[in-house]
Amino acid sequence: MLTLGAGRRVFLVAGSTDMRKSFDGLSGVVRSALQGDPKSGDLFVFCNRLRNRLKVLYVDESGVWVCAKRLERGTFKWPSPTSGERRVEMRSEELALLLGGLDAKELKARAWKRDTRTVTSANFAIRP
Repeated sequence: MLTLGAGRRVFLVAGSTDMRKSFDGLSGVVRSALQGDPKSGDLFVFCNRLRNRLKVLYVDESGVWVCAKRLERGTFKWPSPTSGERRVEMRSEELALLLGGLDAKELKARAWKRDTRTVTSANFAIRP
């Protein structure tokens, strides 16, 4: 099962990618263009030139996932490569917004600190 937990890193590949690529082709883009490791457990997101299709590459302990989405109307908000840098990191919450059709850059984050520690019952007490 593909989950977008808060600790999972997500990398967008800026610019356009040939959507005819599948498992091995997208893994090659991660290695060559991003100098990344597809087996790292991170999610890598690719978009076509028209910005109406995207693919997500993910490798878990049992195999390789390639998930695809095609929009019937409209386009995804997608970054262009700047100064040769093709890798854009985002939070998994921002990816969920992108997949839902929202522009994460247009939304304003509230000023509060995100705690990345795992919450367990030993970390807090419930008081009546």
